[in-house]
Amino acid sequence: MQFPINLNLVGRPVLVVGGGRIAYRKVQQILAAGGEVTVLAPEILSDFNDLPVQQIARAYTKGDVAAFRLVITATGNIDVDQEIYDECEELGIWVNSADDPQRCSFTLPAAFRRGPVMITVSTGGASPALASFLRSELEQLVGPEFAEVAASLAAERAQFHANGVSTEDVDWKPIIREALQQAAVECPHLMQSLTPVEATA
Repeated sequence: MQFPINLNLVGRPVLVVGGGRIAYRKVQQILAAGGEVTVLAPEILSDFNDLPVQQIARAYTKGDVAAFRLVITATGNIDVDQEIYDECEELGIWVNSADDPQRCSFTLPAAFRRGPVMITVSTGGASPALASFLRSELEQLVGPEFAEVAASLAAERAQFHANGVSTEDVDWKPIIREALQQAAVECPHLMQSLTPVEATA
């Protein structure tokens, strides 16, 4: 069993070893989360020139990971991945090797975003294809209107805090239901789960 966590990468240095298509997709995701990315590979796609990343066009050498908080490898080379994994473990740096769960200290879930709302699906590396399939199905259920719902609820939460009220003591169900209705969210099952159950004699 893995422990789910969302990392705050804003302003933090991330190393991506690899300069191909898989590395390019990983870099896009890291940049979207605010990470400061360095790409290291002997050959780097020209597509990276359009991204705000530092490029180092050479092979990985021992010591390259030392200045980074997070490392992603997308080399397709098990020997290189193993060397990077071993060094990261020695230095206490979290590392993910694309499509190589044996050389990962964490795995990456399939994910999509609706504003501040992030939906993730993980199989713990057992089947990335299944995780991607489930993500695609959930994308049809959680539409862009949920970004508006999240913004509305954030404002409600801020108001509670401003009034000195602990949000742990708030019954959020009716508030969430109202926010969903205002955003015209059509999800009968979700609305039903937020409807109070009337007491019966």
